[in-house]
Amino acid sequence: MPSMLDAVVVGAGPNGLTAAVELARRGFAVAVFEAKETVGGGARTEELTLPGFRHDPCSAVHPLGAGSPAFKAMPLDRYGLEWLQPELPMAHPFDDGTSAVLSRSPAETAASFGAHDAGVYRRLVTPFLGKWDALARDFLSLPPISLPRDPVTLARFGLAGLPPYSWLMRRFRDEKARALFAGLVAHVIAPFGGIATGGVGLMFALAAHAGGWPMARGGSQSISDALAGYLRDQGGTIHTGYEVKRLDDLPPARAYIFDTSPTALARIARLGRVYDGYRYGASVFKIDYALDGPVPWTAEAPRRAGTVQIGPTSGEIGTALKQAVGGHPPRTPFLITAQPSLVDPSRAPEGKHVFWAYGHVPHAWEGDLTEAVERQIERFAPGFTDRVLARATAGPPELAARNANYVGGDIACGSVAGLQLLLRPKLSLSPYSTPHPAVYICSSATPPGPGVHGMSGHNAAKSVWRKLRAS
Repeated sequence: MPSMLDAVVVGAGPNGLTAAVELARRGFAVAVFEAKETVGGGARTEELTLPGFRHDPCSAVHPLGAGSPAFKAMPLDRYGLEWLQPELPMAHPFDDGTSAVLSRSPAETAASFGAHDAGVYRRLVTPFLGKWDALARDFLSLPPISLPRDPVTLARFGLAGLPPYSWLMRRFRDEKARALFAGLVAHVIAPFGGIATGGVGLMFALAAHAGGWPMARGGSQSISDALAGYLRDQGGTIHTGYEVKRLDDLPPARAYIFDTSPTALARIARLGRVYDGYRYGASVFKIDYALDGPVPWTAEAPRRAGTVQIGPTSGEIGTALKQAVGGHPPRTPFLITAQPSLVDPSRAPEGKHVFWAYGHVPHAWEGDLTEAVERQIERFAPGFTDRVLARATAGPPELAARNANYVGGDIACGSVAGLQLLLRPKLSLSPYSTPHPAVYICSSATPPGPGVHGMSGHNAAKSVWRKLRAS
């Protein structure tokens, strides 16, 4: 290791690894330090239940990963990353045995709604079709990191997406479109009345039409491993099992970049109370299942979908979300579920399946939501529990123990309610900088926020290399 590194990255999640890659490929000497024994952060794969069943403890489906400008600029396929596309990105079943779908095809998606709402949906998405690359780059790398590549499309997206979802919902007449969009918004655990929540739903829908909602062959660990492999080939080094408690624990460097929560960064870098105003949000209760067969969905579409939203109505979803954010575990939780082995048989022994489900719960909640979760699944897949071979549950305390960035079990590394969806970790023209001139933050607590896309790391690295080249 050089006596003086250009940059040290703390945390080997997708954002930390992306930041390290972006600097190493530009000739800077970079080292990564990770507290766990393996890299991954929120993109890991482990045998949580039974031998041969490979589960993703956190993120499993990657609509923003496959379309990420940062990942697209790297030859990650050479390092084992392969995106697998389910036949349907997402399905949303209803009690009457029907379902709405989010398809690669906008027309097929619209056709799953009522006639009026089909037209509304087509008019909503048509201006952005075929423009994903420019829109994603501009939306995920807002000024001052870079100037918009397509300012007209970005402005049009802003007009459509800045209002809260509750405004967008008024354009739809029927429950199918309302519920599907409500579920999309709920992925970021934000109340429906919040600013830009309509844009969250629209971005997820456009991602499906542009690049699907894929999974990584072998599990989410493949994303992290590909980034780590590429980093090493660019001359970067990775040190695992190395917990950093203060800056003095790290080798001398011109810049230190933290893929950590703002709370941890402030403690390690002794930044005092600079992030005291940063809020952490609601958590999730997650269950990973080893199954004796596929989930016995009543509706046909969920049997082909990588992701299944279980609400079913916008009212039920909104109530569950409001309860969780307000500090009460929902009696009828809204669930996001994933079926990796439908598209990747290597994830389970022959004829068996892995299945992933979570419902929203209050911050740092210590209860058990298993019964409520399985009651909801059985509602749309009678006989589901008969196929359960084993389950691994994780509430907020377990999630926080697995990943220190999930403070109180908040998988978004900070609430995305209100202005904190856009202005994180604090109001600043340079959100990746800190009061310490050599210390930066690149976690999901920075724009563009949660998700396995690496763009927070990419944006932070851009701030760092500009500073290093100027000094």
